Amino acid sequence: MNATLFSAVAGTSFSTLAADEQAPSAKSKLLEVIQITARKRVENAQEVPVAVSALQGDNLDAYSSAGMDIRFMNAKIPSLSIESSFGRSFPRFYVRGLGNTDFDLNASQPVSLVVDEVVQENAILKGFPVFDVARVEVLRGPQGTLFGRNTPAGLVKFDTVKPSQDFDGYGSVSYGSRGAVDFEGAVGGALTDRLSTRVSVLWQDKDDYIDNRAPGFEQKDALGGYTDQAARIQFLYEGDDFTGLFNYHIRDMDGSPIAFRANVIKQGSNDLVDGYEHDVVFHDAASRATQQVDSQGASLKLEWDLANHTITSISAWESAEIYSRADIDGGYGGYSINDVPVAMGPGFIPFSSESADGIPEHDQYTQELRLSSNFAGDLNYQVGLFYFDEALTIENYSYDTAANGALNGYVIQQQDTKAWAVFGSVDYTFTDDFKVTAGLRYSDDEKEFSANRTLSPAGGGALFLTENPSDDHISWDISSNYKINDDVNWYARIANSFRAPSIQGRILFGDEVTVAKSETVTSYETGIKSDVLDGRGRVNATVFYYQMDDQQLTAVGGGANFNRLVNADKTTGYGFELDTEWVLTDELNATFNLSYNKTELKDNDLAVAVCAQCTVKDPTFQVPGAFGPEDRAILDGNSLPHAPEWISNLTLRYTKELAGGDFFAYTDISYRSEIDFFLYESVEFEGKSLLETGLRAGYAWAEGDYEYEVSAFVRNMFDEQQVIGAIDFNNNTGMVNEERYIGAEFKVKFY
Repeated sequence: MNATLFSAVAGTSFSTLAADEQAPSAKSKLLEVIQITARKRVENAQEVPVAVSALQGDNLDAYSSAGMDIRFMNAKIPSLSIESSFGRSFPRFYVRGLGNTDFDLNASQPVSLVVDEVVQENAILKGFPVFDVARVEVLRGPQGTLFGRNTPAGLVKFDTVKPSQDFDGYGSVSYGSRGAVDFEGAVGGALTDRLSTRVSVLWQDKDDYIDNRAPGFEQKDALGGYTDQAARIQFLYEGDDFTGLFNYHIRDMDGSPIAFRANVIKQGSNDLVDGYEHDVVFHDAASRATQQVDSQGASLKLEWDLANHTITSISAWESAEIYSRADIDGGYGGYSINDVPVAMGPGFIPFSSESADGIPEHDQYTQELRLSSNFAGDLNYQVGLFYFDEALTIENYSYDTAANGALNGYVIQQQDTKAWAVFGSVDYTFTDDFKVTAGLRYSDDEKEFSANRTLSPAGGGALFLTENPSDDHISWDISSNYKINDDVNWYARIANSFRAPSIQGRILFGDEVTVAKSETVTSYETGIKSDVLDGRGRVNATVFYYQMDDQQLTAVGGGANFNRLVNADKTTGYGFELDTEWVLTDELNATFNLSYNKTELKDNDLAVAVCAQCTVKDPTFQVPGAFGPEDRAILDGNSLPHAPEWISNLTLRYTKELAGGDFFAYTDISYRSEIDFFLYESVEFEGKSLLETGLRAGYAWAEGDYEYEVSAFVRNMFDEQQVIGAIDFNNNTGMVNEERYIGAEFKVKFY
C-alpha cells in the first residue's frame, strides 16, 4: 500500500514550505514566506492562529509524482496519517488520532477533504489523483466554523493551479519497478484579453505482478496492477471587478483491489510469517477480483469585488461510481463441494469470504455564498450561507466461491442527505501586535436512509429497514494572535465542532441498521510560530488537548463479517506538534517534524466483538451468540485505532551548481510508531512501528524558455515491509505496505 511509502523527493518540509519559483541555478539563503488560505483569506501562515501545515510548488509536484496517490502524505505531516483497505481509492484520513476505520461506502469521516473550495464528502471522491496542484494545506483541530459539520478533527485542503494570461506548462514521465509508468502534464494561457484556460492530464499505469499460487487456481500476474487516468480543464474570466472560474474534472481507474493475505501474521505475534513473498498470494477468487472507479465533477466560482466587500458564490456538482470485488478471506478452501471438503490454506480458513461493494449512482450538489469585508481599519468579517444535497446508492454483494463465484447475497442502500448552514467570522485588531478572531456556525443536517436485503448469504431472508436521523448544532471558535516581536508569534485557540449522525446499513451478514448520534468536540491549543537565525530557520510548536463526547466509532468485523456503529461516552486526546526548517548552508537545507498524540477512550460500558483467531489483550466477557458464546472486549482506556503516538519526518536537500545547471540529492526518513488496527487490543493486530527512507538524485538545467530535470529515485529504500491493516472476522488476514520502488523521471517546464 502506498499509504506508508515515503517519497524519495525530500527537499522540503510539509509543514512550512513555499514554492521555489526561481530558475534551477538560483539560490536563496532565506526561507520563503508562505501564503495560505486556511481562513478563506490569503494570509501569512506564520500569523494565522491555526495549527496549519502547507506544501506547494515544485516540491509538492515531486512528492506526489511517480505513481503516488493521495496517500503520499501519510506520516509526512505532523499528526496526519492516511490508509485504505481498498488500495488507490477510498482513503481514510486521521488527524490527532481521530478518524474512522469503517470500510462501508457510506462511512463518514471526521477529517474533511476540500478541493478548490468544494467539499468531497464521500470517501470515493477523496481518492481523486493529485496532479497540477498549487498548494496543499492541512488544518489540525476542529474547523467547523468556516468549513462545516464533518470537520471535528480537521481538514485537508487542495488548491489546483489556476489559469492565467501567461502561457506555461509542464510534462513529466517516469518509469519504475514492476513496469510502473506515470505521466502528467498541463498547459495553459490566454484565449482573449480576459479569458484564459488550463488543461491538466494524468495517466498512471502498472502491470499486474502478483502471482496466485493457490492449488488449482494458479495464475501468473493475477493482481497488483492498475490504469488510472484523470483530467481537468479550467476557464478563468477576469473582468474589471468580477472573476468567474469554471472547473471540470474527470477520473477513470481500472485495476485490482489491495491484496488480502490469509494468515500472513504469525500466531501469537505481529510478525510476518516466515517465507513471506510480496508478489505471491493464495486466492481461490483472484481471477474475479477487480476494481473500477469513475468520478467527475464541475464547479463555478463567481466573485465580485466591491468597494469594501467581496461577494463569492461557489456552485458545485460531484459524482462517483465504483465497483470493487475481492477475495476477502485472502486464502483458498474453507468450504465443501458435494459434501467433500476442499483443501484450505495458507493456514486455517474457517469459511470462504468473497464480496463486492459498489456505488452505481451518486450525486452531490453544494452551494456556498459568502460576503467578506475588505476594510482598512481594525474590524473585518465574513458571513455566509452553505447548502449540501447528496443522493447516494450503494450495493453490497456476497458470492459463493464454492459455486464459482455465484451471487448469494445482495443489499441495496439508499441515502439522501440534506444539510444547510449559516456562518460568520469576525477579526478585530486591538493593537498592531494583538488580534482576535471569533466565529459561529449553525448547521442543520437530515438523512433519509433505507437498506433492502433481497438475498442473504447466511439464510436470514429478505429484510427492509429505514432510518431518518437529523440534528443541528452551533459550532464556534475563538482565537488570538500576539506578536511577541517581529520574528515570533504566539497564538491560542478554543474551538467546538461536530460530526452529523452516521448510518451503517451494510446488512449482508446482520439484521440491524445502526445509527450513531452526533459527536461533538471541544479543543484547546496554543503555540509559537517563529522565524529564527535571521530568516534561515523556522520553528513552529503547538500543544493541544481535546475532549470528544459521543464519539462515533465503527465496530468492524469481530466474529462475524458485520459493521456496527457505536458512540463512546468520552474520548480525550492531547499532544504536541513541532515543525522546523533550516537553511544549513547555501547548498544544504533540512527539515525536522515531530508529533505526539495520546488518545484514550473513556466508557466503562463500551464493548465490542473480537477477532476469530487472534490473542486479545483487553479484558473480555461472553454473551450469547448465533453459534454459541461470543467474546466481547471492554474498550475503556484503549487508544483509538490507526492512531500512532509518534510521527516524525527528517529531510535533507543538497544542491550544487554544476556545468551550467544544478546537481541535487534529496533524502527523506519518516517514522510512525505502533498502531492498533481495531478498537480492541490484540497481539496479532498491533501494527509495528514503521521506518522508511527515500532517496532522489538528479540534474536540472535551463535552456531559453525551458527547464529540464532528469532524476533517479528509490522509495522504501531498505524494503521495510510490515502489516499495515487487517481483516479480523475470519483468519488473521493482513495487508502489507508496498515493497521497495526504484524508478527514473524526466520533466520539462516551458513558459
